[in-house]
Amino acid sequence: MDKKDQSKKDEIILRQLEVIRTMTEHNLSRMGTDFWGAPAPEKKTPAAPAPEQETPPPEEKGVAGNKPERGAEAPQKEASAGTPPKENMEDLQRELDSYVGLAAVKREVKDLINLATVEQLRRQHGLPTAGMSLHMVFTGNPGTGKTTIARLMARIYHSLGILSKGQLVEVDRSGLVAGYVGQTAIKTRKVIDSALGGVLFIDEAYALNGGGANDFGQEAIDTLLKAMEDHRDDLVVIVAGYDGLMERFIHSNPGLESRFNRYLHFADYTEEELLAIFRMQCQKGCYTLDPEAEEPLRALLEERMEDAASFGNARGVRNLFEQILVRQAGRLAGQGSVTKEDLMRITAADVAAVRATEDSEAKEH
Repeated sequence: MDKKDQSKKDEIILRQLEVIRTMTEHNLSRMGTDFWGAPAPEKKTPAAPAPEQETPPPEEKGVAGNKPERGAEAPQKEASAGTPPKENMEDLQRELDSYVGLAAVKREVKDLINLATVEQLRRQHGLPTAGMSLHMVFTGNPGTGKTTIARLMARIYHSLGILSKGQLVEVDRSGLVAGYVGQTAIKTRKVIDSALGGVLFIDEAYALNGGGANDFGQEAIDTLLKAMEDHRDDLVVIVAGYDGLMERFIHSNPGLESRFNRYLHFADYTEEELLAIFRMQCQKGCYTLDPEAEEPLRALLEERMEDAASFGNARGVRNLFEQILVRQAGRLAGQGSVTKEDLMRITAADVAAVRATEDSEAKEH
């Protein structure tokens, strides 16, 4: 092999590796832009809470009663510097409609939009409002769009004037619970402060009360419940996780039951929806899927869907897409010459190579 051919092959491999590197750098908070529909505006994720101090901070000023109830007459919230502008509701609804699948969730979200819109109109006309709870429970397997919809709801509520900023702050148990007495409340309050004006999204929230008698998760729950009351006019909390576990979590505490009365279930994607997500990923990455590759791809998806929880639905599609790109890079590296069209094509051989690799690994184990 002469140096020219070797250089060309090295270039192909480097191109493919750069594509893969770029894709894997996207974290889970960007899943919505990859799979479910039109890209959302870039939002900066607040920094993780700073390490707790050994001594608690000076006593905080009480906030209960300082703010009017949601639905009461109140001055219009002023947007601070850096707060994103309110978006057009028609554009937000079109974005919702563009997401793959989620039929039942879309209906529920549209109902919420209608209820919130009418409540705002009643307030503007000096009429009493029901003061509906906007806190929600999202249930379903991983990769079904829960974070994406939570982010969209934050933008919707901001655009309706219900939330002053519209940011999404995503945490799990580790972001709220500390390892020492008295530190969990401090840590949880810091996260809540960063979420004021937007949505606090707590993933796998059931883990907060699953640590036993000496666990500090209950302290996080108590702090959260107080904040939901104190800041009920400018904070929405969404808790998420598996179906049965989330129901037991909510029903384990009267305070949680009274504040979370709206459930949205995120069903697993169907085979056709997963294929649509894969095609969308191809389109966004400037790839084309050969017609001959569809059937082996469908078969591979069917096999992985048998365990939806571990497969990860749309996240599983992302992983599969990246695996196929690795096999495509290997195939192209062995070709004598490569065109632009070759770089864009995903073939049946690329899909088959993924299956062959899995079979080989299974034999080894």
